[in-house]
Amino acid sequence: MRVFARSLAKKTVLMSDGTVVGVLYNITADLKTGLLLNVVVKPAKNSNIPELEKRDGFYIIPFDTVKSVSDYIVIDRKKIRR
Repeated sequence: MRVFARSLAKKTVLMSDGTVVGVLYNITADLKTGLLLNVVVKPAKNSNIPELEKRDGFYIIPFDTVKSVSDYIVIDRKKIRR
């Protein structure tokens, strides 16, 4: 399945339990391998999810925790390791 980056812009990011994390801001990748590393999420207002790493006001979420991408980007809460 192919997903174009522009179709991901500003998608809502949810935890697998339905908790709203925020809106996709960016995706980081390893330029040598092409592997996607992290999703960078602008937090929703009053969002406080302690198990997620927060850097410079954004959540940095490992890409391997992404469970699905459709109308929303869903993060598997069980795979978050802190």
